[in-house]
Amino acid sequence: MILSNRGIQRALDEGRLVIRPEPAPREAVVGGAPCPYNTTAVDLRLGRYISVPKEKEPFTFDLRQGGLAKFLADRCEPVDLTRPGGFVLDPRKFILAQTLEDVGLPLFNDKPPLAARIEGKSSGARIGLLVHFTAPTVHAGWGGPLTLEMINLGPASIALWYEQPICQLIVEEVDSIPFANPSQFQGQKTPTGTA
Repeated sequence: MILSNRGIQRALDEGRLVIRPEPAPREAVVGGAPCPYNTTAVDLRLGRYISVPKEKEPFTFDLRQGGLAKFLADRCEPVDLTRPGGFVLDPRKFILAQTLEDVGLPLFNDKPPLAARIEGKSSGARIGLLVHFTAPTVHAGWGGPLTLEMINLGPASIALWYEQPICQLIVEEVDSIPFANPSQFQGQKTPTGTA
């Protein structure tokens, strides 16, 4: 079952969902700040740092070998989005980013937890920006910022800025209590997945 905006806010109040800093305002007010709570999702913003693959160092990675976070960290350059001009993502270029918000989906012994999906926003998609395009699932038990795999498939360059609304989180209730099985990226602090 997908949670409505009211359901998302109730889950935040109950601690079944954690988003820090919590998106605000909780309601739309005419003439006020935009409300990040859509009817069945909540918007998340772009974090401060992105990781950009080094142009002059093409690489090949065998997914069977493991160690992906370190491999990417060694082959990407961090870029601070608070710099003047932000970052311009050119056509056919790929980056790793993170949400400004940490997201938590705690496991409980007495009630089914929540899981979520990250989806891009149509405003970005209409100009060719794909956000988190192959692995949208945020599993029950997750805690931390969400890494976004982003690519520009459009004809124009796209400016990216710190704190810009970049994706939406769709929250769903899990039908039973799962056993814990943390992701290899649990506890990540950087877009490449390192702690």
